Amino acid sequence: QLQASGGGLVQAGGSLRLSCAASGSVFGINVMGWYRQAPGKQRELVATITNTGIINCPDSVKGRFTISRGNTKNTVHLQMNSLKPEDTAVYYCAAFSWSGLDYWGQGTQVTVSS
Repeated sequence: QLQASGGGLVQAGGSLRLSCAASGSVFGINVMGWYRQAPGKQRELVATITNTGIINCPDSVKGRFTISRGNTKNTVHLQMNSLKPEDTAVYYCAAFSWSGLDYWGQGTQVTVSS
């Protein structure tokens, strides 16, 4: 129901752009965003954005990552600049509905080499 794309391998200081689109039986989405999970670590927030454009993200990505809603309904993008090796993780697209349901994508690998 959530299809993510755009991961890959990049050198430190480089950029990647992730995209995610919801399809099928996904209704009432008011928040979309990205989470990541590095090996041996818990899944953590990268950035979320509401339908009204309110963004939530940790200090670790502020100034480097930009989240935006796409022109197509229920799409979201994550522009990642100045990537660091510690950004290496599997990145998951997520969508949250007004009714309390949440949807997750299959994950896309981002690897930043030093």
